[in-house]
Amino acid sequence: MRELKHYIDPNPDSPFIYVDGRKITFGGMNRLVSAGYGVIQRYTPLEPGDKVGILMPDRFLFVVTLLALMRMRVVSVPLNTRLTAAELSWQVKNADCRLLICEGDTRALAGELGTDVMEMPNIDLADPTPQFADYGLINLDDDFAIIHTSGTSGRPKAAILTLGNVYQSAQASAQLLGHLENECWLCVLPLYHVGGLSIILRSLIYSTAVEFGPTSPFDVQETNRVLSANPITLISLVPTMLQRLLDAKTRPWNPQLRLILLGGEAPSAELLARCQAENLPIATTYGLTETASQVATALPEQVYRKPGTVGKPLKNTQVRIVGEGGEGAAPKVPGEVLVKGGTVMRGYYGDPAATDAALRDGWLQTGDIGYLDEDGDLFILQRRADLIVSGGENIYPAEVERVLRSHPQVAEAVVFGAPDAQWGQRVAALIQPVFGASISTKDIDRFLRERLASYKSPRKIVFVDALPLTASGKIQRREARRIFDDAVSHNT
Repeated sequence: MRELKHYIDPNPDSPFIYVDGRKITFGGMNRLVSAGYGVIQRYTPLEPGDKVGILMPDRFLFVVTLLALMRMRVVSVPLNTRLTAAELSWQVKNADCRLLICEGDTRALAGELGTDVMEMPNIDLADPTPQFADYGLINLDDDFAIIHTSGTSGRPKAAILTLGNVYQSAQASAQLLGHLENECWLCVLPLYHVGGLSIILRSLIYSTAVEFGPTSPFDVQETNRVLSANPITLISLVPTMLQRLLDAKTRPWNPQLRLILLGGEAPSAELLARCQAENLPIATTYGLTETASQVATALPEQVYRKPGTVGKPLKNTQVRIVGEGGEGAAPKVPGEVLVKGGTVMRGYYGDPAATDAALRDGWLQTGDIGYLDEDGDLFILQRRADLIVSGGENIYPAEVERVLRSHPQVAEAVVFGAPDAQWGQRVAALIQPVFGASISTKDIDRFLRERLASYKSPRKIVFVDALPLTASGKIQRREARRIFDDAVSHNT
């Protein structure tokens, strides 16, 4: 076990977070975190290693709570506020949360999740705070967070990230991207996703600033205003967000903006061409929850010189491409992407079988398909099998199919992504009703409303008498997709 020590020691007077036009310094945040620590411990004493859920749309209060739990050596379980009570209840139970911390806006929802609930009081930033105290100590071997990922088998999996994973990711990212003394990262991603969470943690470790932009829902007009008016130097987006920003843009963005990190899915050739024409500093990235975010990143010069690449792996991260038999693939030969290094998760909480399947000899089996070229640059051809990416949200068909099959009048269902001009993809479904049943799209919508987040629900449904099956009884997904496309085209 590594000795407890200072890995985070910024200047107390440096800005850390800008929220609602107010600057919070590292010293000020430290005092607020100390206060939050006291509030939580007075409610219920927690022990190192306890799991605590965080259900908060207010990102500033989220950060105070997250850092207080980190100081207590408690494992945070960030929860997606867009999920239904049924989905959240399963995650809270799956992670063995001893406590759930919420705020006023989520208090009613938190009360439905079957665990002890504490409402974090609002913080008046105008209140005087105690004298600055030294920062807490951290141990890189400690578990930092359990983050649920969409599950290929129909249930989310709970990735365990350690403080060492987060610290090594931040260090490697900073070495590649560089960081300025006046760095300010505009955070418009939700903090329950590793993309948003990593912005806070990297800035904490870099000793640089974060400005909270509008989110939930993503506010295109306000984000454009902030990018034009404020000295933002970095922003992380998914392609759908960037496309919407460019479509609504009326003023130039500030010249301090030095990098737009683009991840979640590959940008289209048309979007990249538009960015190049506008001389935007695009950096394409590839990462996973299981690797504390970034695996590889291509900087702007390379993005435009070699379209499609996500660059080389970050320092101390290894990437291999293997064929179906596990043999190494030659350059430009597609195969499964494997990742190894200090950022790779410890495993899936409470799921040794999934952990053993994902981690073999230290290599994370990502399920993604890609190749390395002769220069060692990575290209991703297909994200995890059948993954749907809608507006930056990852959706696995198996999860939606599992819920659809639980409807008493649904015999079978297959789900896939349909192209969408605004969101990249939307969820679509081919459904086989129970013989003799009378069921409508509205019936399905009502059934799913309490069981799935709205972004996971199919926006287009086609009913069929029978789904195409293989000789062994498995659904032929490709043929099902063809049947769906034919039905849609005949009705348009």
